[in-house]
Amino acid sequence: MNIRYQPVRVSTMAFGFVCVVCLLLVIMDVALSWNARDQQLKEMREETTNLAHAAAHHAQSTFKVTDTVLFGMVERLEFDGTGILQMQRLHRFLQQQLLEQPHLAGLFVYDEQGNWLTSSQAQVSYNLNNSDRDYFAWHRTHTDRGPHIGKPVISRSTGLWIIPVTRRFNHDDGSFAGVVLASVRLDYFSAFYNSFDIGTAGAMSMVLDNGTLLVRRPFNPANIGSDMSRSLVYQGYRHSDGSGSLVVKSFYDGVTRLNSFQQVEGWPVFVAAAFSRDEILAEWWRRTLFHSLGILLLVSILGLAGTHLVQQINLRARAQQDLMKAHRALESINATLQKMAAQDGLTGLANRRQFEARLAEEFARAAREQTSLALIMIDVDFFKRYNDLYGHPAGDDCLRAISHAIDDLVHRPGDLAARYGGEEMAVLLPNTDLTGARVLAEKFCAAVRALEMVHAGNPASFVTISAGVHALTPRPEQEAAAALVQPADQALYHAKESGRNRVESTPANT
Repeated sequence: MNIRYQPVRVSTMAFGFVCVVCLLLVIMDVALSWNARDQQLKEMREETTNLAHAAAHHAQSTFKVTDTVLFGMVERLEFDGTGILQMQRLHRFLQQQLLEQPHLAGLFVYDEQGNWLTSSQAQVSYNLNNSDRDYFAWHRTHTDRGPHIGKPVISRSTGLWIIPVTRRFNHDDGSFAGVVLASVRLDYFSAFYNSFDIGTAGAMSMVLDNGTLLVRRPFNPANIGSDMSRSLVYQGYRHSDGSGSLVVKSFYDGVTRLNSFQQVEGWPVFVAAAFSRDEILAEWWRRTLFHSLGILLLVSILGLAGTHLVQQINLRARAQQDLMKAHRALESINATLQKMAAQDGLTGLANRRQFEARLAEEFARAAREQTSLALIMIDVDFFKRYNDLYGHPAGDDCLRAISHAIDDLVHRPGDLAARYGGEEMAVLLPNTDLTGARVLAEKFCAAVRALEMVHAGNPASFVTISAGVHALTPRPEQEAAAALVQPADQALYHAKESGRNRVESTPANT
């Protein structure tokens, strides 16, 4: 009786084991696939945010240059007057400005009745009147002297879609004297938006704070000037601090997109950049299908193996041997994972966890042996500007290049170069005094300068680093972070406050 019971019991356990393994594989695959989906959306959210920032900066620069021209026109009109000679001089000035500003379709001056006084056209049309335009009515009823962005219209003089940017000018007594207009070419923004690769179903747009659509890619004349205040993107913008991201269905074409929006600083305008969610996840779906087919195949194989194991219980010795192989493989994988857990995935340096563990070990060893322990804290100068100028992928490449340059100079087996966080790095140097650590820190700075990575946001014109150095002979009662990390970090702060691209140190502490 016992001889019959034992095979049944072992077979049941084997069948249960196979089922659990299959279930875990399915759960793991689902978890990994879902995590990959979240990561894909996160990366594309960063991409759309960068696009929105670039478009906002472009719009700010365009409107600022435009308003500078308008301000100069107002100054001339209010100080020189609107006489015939003055208008002739102003006409030549406007023509010159039009040649210098490719984003402008034209420059115009209207009197208090909306009649044309002069313009940037070769032949000024004095028989036209623009008093019916919304922007003219707005200035006539508002005393605000600042710039005003109006609803897009088709220009009467050029036939182009334009965005009117206007200012009011006054008589000597402060009463309304007329309007100066700079017509910004809508296709100027369209060309800029078309220069970005946002997929076949992506979109970019610029919208006034009141919800009026100024320009949009893909371009549709029927949408220009429409009210999108009821759209979810606009509602998200109105309830934010000027920037944000959200996934919504388009107000215009029904396409679900990942949208990021950014207010244009100093102007009642915001821009939005969006990628189609389907296009973002297309590659993820392909990989998920591939993984799922692989898991299905693996589960099927395991099921067949389990059935065979139940039927051929006398082969359990072989199954045990296979299980031991799988165990050794799992141990190898765990060892690999432990190594990866101690390494920063971007730079290849040690990560913060490994650094803190080594710091505690070396600090305790230096306290026992009464030897000097040094620490160099490193920070990339103006790294946020670098990301803003060149994008996060380029920022990652920059960090990798700097990390390799630093790691190449760390030769001793006991030394440790680590990514401390963000663009900050740390180099731990056992048996090293302050002088030796400072010499090595200077080599780090020189090595990074030698890379000659262009950085327009750095006064040095290329990427540089700052370093803070501290060394001490620890005492057993001291705490590593307070005794070594904080002084080195303070020295780094002093280096940055002193102009960056330099090494600063604190006095050695024994």
